[in-house]
Amino acid sequence: MNTVTLTIDGQQITVPEKYTILQAAKELGIYIPRLCYLKDINETSACRICVVEIEGMRTLKNSCTVRVQNNMVVRTNTPRVKKSIQKNLMLLASNHKFDCWKCPRERNCEFLYLLRKYNIDNSMGEDAHFTKKHFITNITDAIVLDSSKCILCGRCVSACQKFAGTGALDFNERGYHTYISSAQNHDLDDSGCIYCGKCIQACPTGALREKDQIDEVLELLSNKEYYTVVQVAPSVRAALGEEFGYPIGTNVEGKLYNALAKLGFDDVTDTNFSADVTIMEEGAEFIHRLQEFKNGNKNALPLFTSCSPGWIRYIEYYYPEFLSNLSSCKSPQQMHGALIKHYYAQKINIPKEKIKVVSIMPCIAKKYEAKRPEMEADGARDVDYVLTTRELARMIRRQDIDFRALEDIVPSSPMAKYTGAGVIFGATGGVMEAALRTVRDLLEQKDYADVDFAAIRGAGDGIKEAEIEIDGIKLTVAVVHGAVNFKEMFERVKQNPGKYAFVEFMACTGGCVNGGGQPILRAEDQENIDIRAQRAKALYNIDAQKQLRKSHQNPVVIELYKEFLEKPGSDKAHKLLHTHYAKKESYSKL
Repeated sequence: MNTVTLTIDGQQITVPEKYTILQAAKELGIYIPRLCYLKDINETSACRICVVEIEGMRTLKNSCTVRVQNNMVVRTNTPRVKKSIQKNLMLLASNHKFDCWKCPRERNCEFLYLLRKYNIDNSMGEDAHFTKKHFITNITDAIVLDSSKCILCGRCVSACQKFAGTGALDFNERGYHTYISSAQNHDLDDSGCIYCGKCIQACPTGALREKDQIDEVLELLSNKEYYTVVQVAPSVRAALGEEFGYPIGTNVEGKLYNALAKLGFDDVTDTNFSADVTIMEEGAEFIHRLQEFKNGNKNALPLFTSCSPGWIRYIEYYYPEFLSNLSSCKSPQQMHGALIKHYYAQKINIPKEKIKVVSIMPCIAKKYEAKRPEMEADGARDVDYVLTTRELARMIRRQDIDFRALEDIVPSSPMAKYTGAGVIFGATGGVMEAALRTVRDLLEQKDYADVDFAAIRGAGDGIKEAEIEIDGIKLTVAVVHGAVNFKEMFERVKQNPGKYAFVEFMACTGGCVNGGGQPILRAEDQENIDIRAQRAKALYNIDAQKQLRKSHQNPVVIELYKEFLEKPGSDKAHKLLHTHYAKKESYSKL
């Protein structure tokens, strides 16, 4: 590896020749501000905030794209550099709408941080003679795009392409009138956007955010007209703590339950329970398809999982010819809501019409999923409101609850009881592993002590394959995470008919632990920390400590089938817990 030696702010350093000045400065612990730069995602030097002086060069240079050279002398903090940064920040501020007190990014806005750091005077933006740009909005049930907060850094556009591969966002118009949205600001709902939320996580401001439902839920809790039941997804417990100063990947399950109780929910339940139910239903479906495949129906396999609503939108838009391979199971969120209203309601003797279900989810696509017309039975919606992990944190703060001071509690509801298999749903490969634990036991009529399937764990590769032997049959399974990898997986399926038995798809890289509704890290932190691994570790630790680690061993799930559903795949189970999906057309194809 070739290296070069340069000097930055009087400090000499030797680094690989492929390094940029920004990378070299970071090695020395020298801070250089930036806004548009997001390592390996957006490296376009558009914002001109990371400028530096290079000896012998007339103009300031962007440190994020200029490569180091031998004997280069760089200065990062000269009056000229500071003046340029302040001028560029002032220009950006002049077209920014400042209502930080209500902005969801007020606590971790990268733009606001720099405005404070450089003490920017917004005299230009407050000048009565200054004409601000025309602002646009694009609002769906899942996401809000608000150009009044946009600084045109382009991070969202790059993230959309590199994580989702859909290109739903791009630059529109030119010059002063440029804005970011779908083409010509067409409705995002039919733009081909899958609501993975990677654009939100990439945005340094509040220009992209989830559709906020906090006020609606607070109103619901205050009027006491309904019996309110809350469910919380597996990965939320591994991420919520970050909003309150805990290290990344801290399991705050007990405090989370207590916070929900203090917010005023009548009943605290856990989506992990319905994750166990999902395995019962999906496992039965897989066993049935496997038998059909053995009997000669070569189209019965592979079976695709159906837990990720972003993935569901993707296959409906881009590969509808494979919809027959998709499991008919609803997601755990929707199953949980259906069971609360049609089973649990009877247990607690409250009419289903008087129950409202609120979900706490790591995913903005869950908001869209809950509103899909398919997600109801006998006129009762499965889920009424969905809050992201971030929304729950804001709600807790708004209600003056001291999260760190809360004691750990355990909910009394039977629908909060779960196995280790249920909790690992939140990490990529977790759905597959949970299913294999149960399918292997049921097919071989054994109780395996070794339940870990290490080959399909981890977020390192976008596609992981493994050969698993069950009941004397060798099965090839695959785990795909990050929608940008879906196309490659479909190509593999097309080119290798009959090879794959079971495929797990998750729209977000790393799975739900890295969902679009989870706490957002600043760009600098995203470079240094693999939040996927740390949050997933918390879930696997919970799994390892559980006495019961297989979904079919959950005693409350066993009771559910004995009392109500009869058996996995029964008519009643299909009515409440299964659904169907159909081809969708984006506006570009209409």
